[in-house]
Amino acid sequence: MPAPTRRRRWLTICAITASAGLVAIPASAAPGGSGNGSPFGVRTLDRLAAQRAHPAGTTSPKAKAEDGDGGNEADEIAEGADQYAEARTSPGIVAPGAYGAAWRSLTKLPGTGGSWHNITDLPYNSDDSRYRDIDSNSSGGSGNVTGRMAAMAADDDGYVYAGSAGGGVWRSKRGGGNWKPISDKLPSQSTGALALDGAGRLWLGTGEANTNADAYLGSGVYVLSHPHHGTFSARSRVGGDELESTTVRQLRFGGGKVWAATSEGVWSHSTKKLTGAWKLEFAPNPDYLPGGSKADDDSAAYKNITNDIAVDPKDPSKVILAVGWRSGDDYNGFYTKDAKGTWTRITSGFGDLPTDADNVGTVTFAHAADGSRYYAIDQSPEQMASNPDSGLEGIYSAASPFGPWTKVADYKQLAADGSALTSSGYMPGVQAWYNQFLTVDPANPKHVYAGLEEVYESKDGGSTWSTVGPYWNFGFSCWSIDPAKQTGDCNQTTHSDQHGVAIGRYHGKSFVYVGNDGGVYRRPIDGSQDASGHATDWTSLNDGTIDALQYYSVGVGKDLDHGGVSVTGGLQDNGQSVLRGNDTVMGSNFGGDGGDTLTDPANGCDIAEEYVYLAVQITQNCAVNEGSWTTDPAKATSYNVAPADNATSEARFIAPLAADLKDSDTWVAGGRHIWVQTHGYAIRSGSEWKSVYDLGAGRTATAVAASGGKVYAAWCGPCNNQGFARGISVGNADGTGWHDITLPADGTVPNRYLSGFAVDPKNADHVFLAVNGFSRHWTEGPGAGVGHVFESTDGGTTWKDISADLPDVPTDSAVVLPNGGLAVATDLGVVYRAPGHTRWQRVGSLPAVAVLQLKLSPDGRTLYAASHGRGIYTIKVRDCD
Repeated sequence: MPAPTRRRRWLTICAITASAGLVAIPASAAPGGSGNGSPFGVRTLDRLAAQRAHPAGTTSPKAKAEDGDGGNEADEIAEGADQYAEARTSPGIVAPGAYGAAWRSLTKLPGTGGSWHNITDLPYNSDDSRYRDIDSNSSGGSGNVTGRMAAMAADDDGYVYAGSAGGGVWRSKRGGGNWKPISDKLPSQSTGALALDGAGRLWLGTGEANTNADAYLGSGVYVLSHPHHGTFSARSRVGGDELESTTVRQLRFGGGKVWAATSEGVWSHSTKKLTGAWKLEFAPNPDYLPGGSKADDDSAAYKNITNDIAVDPKDPSKVILAVGWRSGDDYNGFYTKDAKGTWTRITSGFGDLPTDADNVGTVTFAHAADGSRYYAIDQSPEQMASNPDSGLEGIYSAASPFGPWTKVADYKQLAADGSALTSSGYMPGVQAWYNQFLTVDPANPKHVYAGLEEVYESKDGGSTWSTVGPYWNFGFSCWSIDPAKQTGDCNQTTHSDQHGVAIGRYHGKSFVYVGNDGGVYRRPIDGSQDASGHATDWTSLNDGTIDALQYYSVGVGKDLDHGGVSVTGGLQDNGQSVLRGNDTVMGSNFGGDGGDTLTDPANGCDIAEEYVYLAVQITQNCAVNEGSWTTDPAKATSYNVAPADNATSEARFIAPLAADLKDSDTWVAGGRHIWVQTHGYAIRSGSEWKSVYDLGAGRTATAVAASGGKVYAAWCGPCNNQGFARGISVGNADGTGWHDITLPADGTVPNRYLSGFAVDPKNADHVFLAVNGFSRHWTEGPGAGVGHVFESTDGGTTWKDISADLPDVPTDSAVVLPNGGLAVATDLGVVYRAPGHTRWQRVGSLPAVAVLQLKLSPDGRTLYAASHGRGIYTIKVRDCD
């Protein structure tokens, strides 16, 4: 039965866009060491069965929810874009090589001893029937999920390769499932492109190129000569440093060359001799490339973006380049070489496919195996800016990449062919700048798969289409809440937001594999459909052996019903995960994008979960609900309790939320205002929050913390490269004593994004501050300063830089350990400073993945790390005097 009053999270941010700049990732790696004198001792690494609680990402297509924004998709995407990138780039542009230098410094630190344990390496069921509460997406039909997959490749021997946004490349040798990571030795775990060449070699382009905010730059292109058995290493990099600190969107082959469409132009390299430099074929604005006269300009990151290369299969010397920034620029368009060998913009002869800069944005090509047909998807910057329904200009077909092209679909046609978007006020292609794939059946030039928010299939060259992978099943006549059925009466669909596609064979049958914000799915290439054109045969391949979950947060509390602990966490586009003490499968109790998390240490089913813009939901039973709320609203077990800044969007996309260290019933939330509520998990209404301080118009909180009634709040405003400003305010939870700290003009605390506080549980005036971004050595911006960790012993009045030998890397959060030591989460892992010491140690050895938040277990003996790409890890904390 349909549920028109359901408060599902909708389209908002499956795709947080990047408007502030792309984020870099390391350029070189080295193994870590071990050391002594830390609380992370090898002797205490034995895993306790009672603490085998594993949160993970949930699947939930974004939701329009009742968050007071009127469902304005464009505004929400833009704001989501700002936060993640701004924290790392403001107040200026970060020079290439920053992450590489940080990684080298990190790996030279002495180690603490101890090893990390991944606790989210098990299935994560987004349709878990235990959690069909009013704010979940259970029964939507996505099944088991993991994090965002940016690229796919498959061969005819049953091998499948999945490239994740931030968790590296994974291999399956049985058509999907039983995955193994094969790129952990690389300094970048961000995937942009995967491709198999004619010799069966696997090519990897690092640096996710979806131009979303949490996309990281890469370290180049790598090739694996024996992909069935080998793993990528630094030695497998193709060429030199030319593609370091770029993103690679596509790799195409022809005429003995591999072509790379990157964020810094189109490059080529021989496929026979893999040494030697890459050749820059074309950059529309070379002055903005590294070393150019305008390399430090604020817009440099967007001046040489290229999307795809069409190599004519009948004549590989003929090539077309699709070039352009998704939001539009004068250089956007298609380019080819003229008779003199000069790259020239194409202005005519393309038929229906636009060639003007206003209507050429993100573009994807695909061609038939026999070269008889070419296809293209085009996203229009002009339409994206003016049409709230869709940014899709169209899908096109031609006999040659040089045209003339014929439009075979627009967003209205796709919407009429079984789309699940229309019932919620959107149209296919509303995020066409972020969601795109295209492929052709090797056995049939007229059989095409196209990916936007949904998966579409045409068997007649584009004349007709079917939505074989709808956004979700909600709103369809087949949907029901029946807890005995995974997807109600509908068939399983895929997760939303499509990015990668491949066709391969397994056990003699051909399959199409799609990668999206929920992981990897497959179906027979000529699969079956129901009367509405929806596929009846999708299979989720996210069996728990592939953990690419992108956490923003983690929460831990005692599991009073099952023993051990309950662990929860908020994820990019996969809601909130929860894993009880005796579970073997994680469930999703909240949908949409999961932000910050509060969990009662004494009761792990008391949970506060943030959606976006401080839209807080709470539950006191882990949101367990079999769907009874659909017939009796009073049986809902989760409640929307957003403070007023949510309604006005005067809060960060992922806004800060914290409980007082001494009083778990006192919570602090930050938007433009600092909000306090004292009802703990018994809160039932947003009106129960009290504004204790107004940071001021244009300002918004970036971090909050409280202990014994003393509250710390960090803010920015403006928060981007245009006039970036930051500050700290301090006061009391009862609303008294609030004031802005006067930070010294000498840059003692840098003019960068202030990302987290850690208050000493023994002394509320003793507090640590984590600072994001890079120092002035790498950041061209006013007051960037130096240092990443600062200490105050007088309640925030004065600060001292205690960074010492800490690598110059974005620092995200910190926590004071029971022994008085300090653990700090960075974009490259976790570091530790022992009490009474000044130097830092590396905690364990994680892949090159960002850790965004740290939390301690209720007994203080286990440290939990929420990574943005490889799930949640734990490490034991040794008892110390």
